[in-house]
Amino acid sequence: MLAPRHPPRPFTTAEKPAIGVAVAHLCKSYGPLAVLKDLTFEVKPGEILVLMGPSGAGKSVLLRQIAGLERPTSGEVTVDGRDAFANETREQIRLALVFQEGALFNSMSVFDNLALYPREHRSADEAGIRKKVTHALQILSVEDTAEKFPSDLSGGMRKRVAIARALVMEPQLMLYDEPTSELDAVMAATISEIIATLARETKVTTLVVSHDRELAFGIAHRIGILMDGALVTVGTPAELQAPQNPRITEFLHPKIDLAKPRFKRLET
Repeated sequence: MLAPRHPPRPFTTAEKPAIGVAVAHLCKSYGPLAVLKDLTFEVKPGEILVLMGPSGAGKSVLLRQIAGLERPTSGEVTVDGRDAFANETREQIRLALVFQEGALFNSMSVFDNLALYPREHRSADEAGIRKKVTHALQILSVEDTAEKFPSDLSGGMRKRVAIARALVMEPQLMLYDEPTSELDAVMAATISEIIATLARETKVTTLVVSHDRELAFGIAHRIGILMDGALVTVGTPAELQAPQNPRITEFLHPKIDLAKPRFKRLET
């Protein structure tokens, strides 16, 4: 009889304390188009903050500012109290971004996708890298994908592999861009469970941007609503169950109105 398989031990960031993120008076414009407008909020150490909002609200643009992929037009982002764009901050703080489409390299196997970061940064020898990669795949229960290529995987599997790749970095800050987009309801719930479990077990600070109401109300400590580039409100799931703002109510609790459909209302 085979011995029962014990769940793999979680990654830990115990050697590095949980960190916080602060955004102050952040603005981002592309030419005359103002996308982010004077945003101020914080993500507390170890917290899961989910930012929601309609399409075009600026959620993914905001994530790129925090990840350091773009510089804001004005305002500041600090990570652990330090300028997010300073080279020394990037060297000392481990940040991982899980892109909406996964951003896996199709020409590389799953194993090599996960091994790319530690190989490039020479953070371990090849034996150590294999151990880290195998461990991350085991945590996400996708170890049988190691020799496959991203094109061989379903959408849900690619999402899980992308999260496993982020785990290899042993991050202190995890950023997720629409992690449940284009997934069926069961797989979306699975990804939500993964995000919450990793945050709890590793104490990693987590910022998620998403349209997914079930994800937000199911795993977030706090939820922020972004509309037209401005942060309308931030509160706990309980506080947002009955919002006072009619625009937030419409966004969080839309009702199908066959008598007066929205697309007809938009024409007038």
